[in-house]
Amino acid sequence: MERASGEEHTEELSYSGLDCFPGFLLETAQKTKELRIDHNEIVVLPQTIGLFINLITLDVSNNGLSYISAEIIHLNHLRHFIAKSNALDNAAIPKDLGLMKSLEVVNFSGNLLTDFPMQFTEMPGIQRLMLGSNLIQTIPAEIKEMRSLEVLYLGGNRLTEIPASIGYLSELQALNLCDNQLQSLPPTLINLRQLKSLSLHNNVLCVLPPTLINLRQLKSLSLHNNVLCVLPPEIVTLDLVELSLRNNPLVVRFVQDLVYKPPSLVEMAGRVIKSTNLQYLDDELPRNLVDYLNSAQRCVNPKCKGVYFSSHWEHVKFVDFCGKYRIPLMQYLCSPNCTPRTPIVRRSSDSDTDEELPVNKMRKVLLG
Repeated sequence: MERASGEEHTEELSYSGLDCFPGFLLETAQKTKELRIDHNEIVVLPQTIGLFINLITLDVSNNGLSYISAEIIHLNHLRHFIAKSNALDNAAIPKDLGLMKSLEVVNFSGNLLTDFPMQFTEMPGIQRLMLGSNLIQTIPAEIKEMRSLEVLYLGGNRLTEIPASIGYLSELQALNLCDNQLQSLPPTLINLRQLKSLSLHNNVLCVLPPTLINLRQLKSLSLHNNVLCVLPPEIVTLDLVELSLRNNPLVVRFVQDLVYKPPSLVEMAGRVIKSTNLQYLDDELPRNLVDYLNSAQRCVNPKCKGVYFSSHWEHVKFVDFCGKYRIPLMQYLCSPNCTPRTPIVRRSSDSDTDEELPVNKMRKVLLG
């Protein structure tokens, strides 16, 4: 067994084969600032843990831990409490744990929690709370009391909804709700003005709240593996660095029968005038024709110099976004012949039987 300690009063006993809390640590308990006993087989955190009154960091991860003594509340200076990958259920958490007002970072991911521990809502100083990979089914409305939260990780639970009170977490910068059973999100997410990362992948979301586009600080948005058929069109205005949309049905929800309305004689004449730069004076034509000619729209095809007025060809273009993904957007061309080639779109599925749909058979991309 290798024991390391120094001027920083750190006790490092990770991977030491311990099957119980080592008694020899009590000799320097009041001097110890950092205690790491992770990756052992310690199933009980005993009453003697209360003697480490100056402890700042405690890591008891990966032990099979199933009991935490109530004496832990005497650690008035503890800021980091890491207890991930153990066997802790809600009964194993001391009822008075909420008295530990000094805690800033708490990690209880990978345990057996079925409820969000109410003790954490009594700790206003917590900045980072990780409760991923548990069995939590609901988030209490009292989460609004955790006003200092900057990171909240609840991925890999059994959540079906998020309370509106989450909108009170005004300091939140990262919110991870992946791998749950969420069908919708509360509109109060708009109040998370500091949010930079939002992970929602592997849920059953079918719509997003339109207010999501008001999260102007958002840089990462993970939406893959949901059932999204529609996105707010303004999503492209977000200054995202990363957007994940794969395995959603939105790219194939188009109307199959494309109808193209041929241009009128007036439009055909107007197209010739604009595309050939035929010169005319405003006072030589009726005012309504001058206004009509001025309403010409340039074809978006860079290889085409044509224009259109009211008759156009709807074309789906898949736009590279964030350097990694492609999202479908609608663009208007002057005629069907203006489409350089007919791209093929495959349905978002792992099945080999997915049918391929040519873009020229799709009428509308459901982005709004």
